Amino acid sequence: MKSNEVLTLIEEITRNDGSKYIEISNMVQNGRAELAADRGFIKQVRILQLNIPHSPHVAKYEHYVNENFTMPDENMDHFEEWKKTPEMQKEVAIILKENHIG
Repeated sequence: MKSNEVLTLIEEITRNDGSKYIEISNMVQNGRAELAADRGFIKQVRILQLNIPHSPHVAKYEHYVNENFTMPDENMDHFEEWKKTPEMQKEVAIILKENHIG
C-alpha cells in the first residue's frame, strides 16, 4: 500500500549500534521514530530542522518515499529504515545543502 506523506522536517536517527543517518521526514514519522526509540528498535531520534521548504528535490524524494514505503502504525514491532537508491541519496544530499545542514 502506498503512503501519501508530506515531508516537512530533517531528523537524525541513531541506530542501536551508534551509527547515525539523516532522514527527510514529517511529524508523524518522527513520532513513530520516538516510539521506536522507546521500544529499543533504535537508540535515538532528534529533529535537526522543522518546516523545510518544499523544493523540487523534497518533492522528488517525497514521491520516492510514498511509492516505496508505508507509514508504520503504533503496533510496529521494528523500525524500518528507508533505504535510498543512489539517485535518492543524491536528492537527500541536495536537500541537506539547501537547508544548510552538514
